[in-house]
Amino acid sequence: MSTQTPIALITGGSRGLGKSMALKLAEQGTDVVLTYRSNQAEARAVVAAIEKLGRRAAALQLDVGKAATFKAFAGQLRQTLQQHWQRDSFDYLVNNAGIGIHASFAETTEAQFDELVNIHFKGAFFLTQTLLPLIADGGRIVNVSTGLARFALPGYAAYASMKGAIEVLTRYLAKELGARGIAVNTLAPGAIETDFGGGLVRDNADVNAYIASQTALGRVGKPDDIGGAVASLLSKESRWINGQRIEASGGMFI
Repeated sequence: MSTQTPIALITGGSRGLGKSMALKLAEQGTDVVLTYRSNQAEARAVVAAIEKLGRRAAALQLDVGKAATFKAFAGQLRQTLQQHWQRDSFDYLVNNAGIGIHASFAETTEAQFDELVNIHFKGAFFLTQTLLPLIADGGRIVNVSTGLARFALPGYAAYASMKGAIEVLTRYLAKELGARGIAVNTLAPGAIETDFGGGLVRDNADVNAYIASQTALGRVGKPDDIGGAVASLLSKESRWINGQRIEASGGMFI
């Protein structure tokens, strides 16, 4: 990895967990390129917040559910790296962007299934593949999964299945990219108070209380719990952690 200031690319970095990751990484001395799907103003606000912390940042539009756009995105990213950093590579890739669809197994539609595949699995698979030439040797990849890949809650069969696939992919990437010194890990958040999935955990008092009661540390997670975990995983102190699934859930359902 480069001895220069490290650069992280975070998909879905304009809000929720991705925003927290971006700010926590900036606090520990990492520059950030974040992607957003539609809300440019939101993304620019995060860039401004990162710059306030004394780091450099850029925001690029990307829909991770549209693999056909990845080649053009890689070209745009290359241009951004050269313009802002005079570099041809970046150091950390965080595959974070995602959506939540809650539907029972019996009622999950093919359209819902396909959307989840395209965003959570196919998107992460082919975006990482497309960006391999731009990731610096000795760099790091973090794939975001979910606690729901370990424990089962009704309504998340399709979503959790995609994340299960990501966890398997993580181990294969760690094996195949090891020759380049690239470490690849999974970070699996538990239930977090964000607008994810319509803000259910954050806004529904009964759901919030139930999850807190099932969590060893007695509360629901906050975005900064996950942002901090990702920043820690990408720090040089964690360089020997590779091919692992790390759950950040406060001890949910243990």
